[in-house]
Amino acid sequence: ASIASTDMGLLLQDDIFVDFFNTFLNLPVFGQTPIYISGTGRWYLWPELPSHLDPSPTALLAWLEQHRLPHFCKSSLCLHLVLCQKLLGFIRSGEAAELLNWQSADRWLLEKCISGSHGMQHFRAFVRATAGEELIDFWLITERLLGLDESDVSQRELFLSLVHRLRATHLREGSSVITLCTTIIGSLPKVRHIQSISTRREILSKMQEQALFLIQSYWLPKFFVHCKMGMEEEESCQPLVQEYQQRLSQPSWQEPPGLSEPLPTMHIKRSQGVSGPYCSQKAKAEIWALVKEGRDTQGLKMASFQVKPEKQPGPAESTEELCLDKDALGSISQQSDNPANTAFGGKGGVTFPGRPQSSTEQDLESLCREKILSDLPPSASLAQLPSLKKPVKTLDFLPWVLSAEACAGRPFRDFLHCQNHSVETHLLDLWHDLEEFLPVVLDSSRENSFFLRHLIGEKICKTYLKDSIGKLPLETRTLVSLWNHLICGEFSPWIFRAQREICQVLCGLYEEFLADDDRTFLQFMAPGSDVPMLDVPGRAAGRGEHFHLSQRMNQSLKLSQALHGTRSLERVSSKHWQLLAARDLQKGGSIQAEMELLLGST
Repeated sequence: ASIASTDMGLLLQDDIFVDFFNTFLNLPVFGQTPIYISGTGRWYLWPELPSHLDPSPTALLAWLEQHRLPHFCKSSLCLHLVLCQKLLGFIRSGEAAELLNWQSADRWLLEKCISGSHGMQHFRAFVRATAGEELIDFWLITERLLGLDESDVSQRELFLSLVHRLRATHLREGSSVITLCTTIIGSLPKVRHIQSISTRREILSKMQEQALFLIQSYWLPKFFVHCKMGMEEEESCQPLVQEYQQRLSQPSWQEPPGLSEPLPTMHIKRSQGVSGPYCSQKAKAEIWALVKEGRDTQGLKMASFQVKPEKQPGPAESTEELCLDKDALGSISQQSDNPANTAFGGKGGVTFPGRPQSSTEQDLESLCREKILSDLPPSASLAQLPSLKKPVKTLDFLPWVLSAEACAGRPFRDFLHCQNHSVETHLLDLWHDLEEFLPVVLDSSRENSFFLRHLIGEKICKTYLKDSIGKLPLETRTLVSLWNHLICGEFSPWIFRAQREICQVLCGLYEEFLADDDRTFLQFMAPGSDVPMLDVPGRAAGRGEHFHLSQRMNQSLKLSQALHGTRSLERVSSKHWQLLAARDLQKGGSIQAEMELLLGST
């Protein structure tokens, strides 16, 4: 709420906010996807505006404040921004210096490591499969829940959903939250049964404070030690290590001159001319065509995966088994009409590699392969990039878009709701709940996976599938097959089929959403223009530019999914240290660091 009520110009003076906001702005659900470089004060728009226009930064900020910031404040990225700010506040406090005996150099290094969306991803990867992971999840869910108004009909469904999730996971007997938040254990029964909203909120707020203190006082120091050890072994981090040692040896270290200089004047990069009308749908199709052609040209294959047997509740275990991650869950292709049958049923799970496949299994593997949005190899020079031969339709990239929408505060859903498309809104909710169910059921090493798979499966059945035949525009066999598996918390390949059918229904409406987003943007940036989409001849974007844009959006999506929970967190590796060394919050931050690591000198 405090972020939503703050002037956009003031928000953009905070490099931490800029990093999270850039990650959000580049999610591929939106039409206009700008990026802001705070060190130079420059905005880069995409799609670009015609060169004859002189776009006003003031108009851009007004558009962002009205049409992007409200969605950001509902996203998981915003929750992580708030948590990051609280962790940084603790690091800089006298309490931390006294409690943990941190020197100014220690605080400087830890701030470097944890700042920004990638810093938070690194921290979450570090606490993966520990009590720290459950404490962070509990803090994030509670932060979202306490920000809702239970008496508001439009928020009540989300409020109750979060309450049920807390009860099934973090407030169950034996959870890390119950075990570690010992100061108010006597009040826990009231969380479940008490009728007073204020008292329930007070109890949850106190538990959240206790969880945050444990994260700050225990897991942050462990993360600091982890970072120091990891950086010492990584060659690319040596300049940071040397500066840290210099700061340690000079307690009265002074920041180099220039850091207190006035902020650069905000401006928008002028385009060299744009070919054809301003149309984000067409621009997205060109980028998606490059990604799709590049994937096919390079012969990238889907990683074989295993659906694991149902896991009984117990301590989280570390496992090296490879499951479908979000790369395999972000897009859908046309599936054959052969019905999926009992070849995929049974509690024992099913393994695809290493044995002959039935036609249905081949259908599913083909479908899953189309659901991979892979990076083009960084070693491929721009001259070797494929030409754009085949036109790409909206349906081809819609699942990629919907995966991003979950991380972006659900702007497409808000559009459908405002247009009174109640059935389509219901279908979109089903698509997202199925998407949330997949990583939980396919990765039993996740915290609380056993409880969550049954909770989400039952919710889907009761909310969407019960008495749905004839009411939802999906095939009857799809609905029946979903019910038979999800009511037991089991994986079903019919999930992919259902998502495909939903995309076919939503495709035209998403095109309307993009057109509406374009019109709104142009109303701010080119007021009074008589041409709806500003058809002005000029320069066409080249393949290299499309390549960079596709990777920028893909890196934003992967990072957002990891923080949102719809993509498995990667284990800490040398990549995290290389990203830390490359990350400069004033020069593009987390997204630019990912791009530099991916593309190298190219």
